[in-house]
Amino acid sequence: MQTYLLSQQFNARSLAENSTACPANATICNGTSCVLPEDNFNKILSIILSTVLTLLLALVMFSMGCNVELQKFWGHIKRPWGIFVGFLCQFGIMPLTAFLLSLVFNVLPVQAVVVLIMGCCPGGTASNIMAYWVDGDMDLSISMTTCSTLLAMGMMPLCLFVYTKMWTDSNAIVLPYDSIGISLVALIIPVSFGMYVNHRWPSKAKIILKVGSIAGAILILLIAVVGGILYKGSWIISPKLWIIGTIFPAAGYSLGFFLARIAGLSWHRCRTVSLETGMQNTQLCSTIIQLSFTPEQLELMFTFPLLYSIFQLLFALLILGGYRVYRRHRVKTKTDVEKTEEKEDSKSMSSHAKINGGFVSNETK
Repeated sequence: MQTYLLSQQFNARSLAENSTACPANATICNGTSCVLPEDNFNKILSIILSTVLTLLLALVMFSMGCNVELQKFWGHIKRPWGIFVGFLCQFGIMPLTAFLLSLVFNVLPVQAVVVLIMGCCPGGTASNIMAYWVDGDMDLSISMTTCSTLLAMGMMPLCLFVYTKMWTDSNAIVLPYDSIGISLVALIIPVSFGMYVNHRWPSKAKIILKVGSIAGAILILLIAVVGGILYKGSWIISPKLWIIGTIFPAAGYSLGFFLARIAGLSWHRCRTVSLETGMQNTQLCSTIIQLSFTPEQLELMFTFPLLYSIFQLLFALLILGGYRVYRRHRVKTKTDVEKTEEKEDSKSMSSHAKINGGFVSNETK
């Protein structure tokens, strides 16, 4: 009987514990929304995954550099019209779009700030991988990512000062210049080696590029999985942030493409500018908000960068799928047209030969 009562008490206690939405070690608990402290497992896993992702990113950027020609890259630097258009998209369209979305949806001040931080971030390296898959201008893509990361050191404080004044003091936002510098170095060094390999050994560069494109796909999937593993805990995300997280990257892709087209850039460069505009450096955004806000504020905003990264990837994959379908249809149609033209030419040649007694001129042979 005593054993039965102890068993019943244990079951009741376990049920009570399981019915609690937040674990006992949660630092913040509000209904079903909680923030868990970073445990040893997360720290070890974060170190391991960060090392793997860093090495994989270096490999991918090295391979992307193998598709960049030094003369064309230098041509973009000397005649930076494409880079200038990308600059307007990155630090003109994106911060303004973030500001307008925050106003339209009337989000909380701290949520508006995180949306604006995302809008002010430079382009991410994933855009270089996607630009390769959609047959974009890799020289322009690499130069845009490099310049936007470099210019972010001055443009991010300026944009945040202009747009966040109505919600918070811009001085309260801590910009991790060391992280921006590391991102810049991690981009420039492997790409430079890749450009050198492409210049010296073009045939080997093509092989490296194929391996790197596969590694790029693995990298994007790993980043998505890592976000799901490391961000443990039960979160309630405001429906307004869900909507903004969906609209924002789509607006970036669309507006970047149209502005590039209005500026007179070619179609493959328009695709490049579009991807560079919509794909933001979400890791940098996460770092900034962790350095700048209290745990209570993080509860309302911390998952937005993860949300944005998910939707920017989904829309990028839709763009890639749409482009591949278009290209296949265009190539098929072009081939059919060429075959029809060849048949018509052969018919005209045979009829011409009959009329002229079997003579065919050298021009038609």
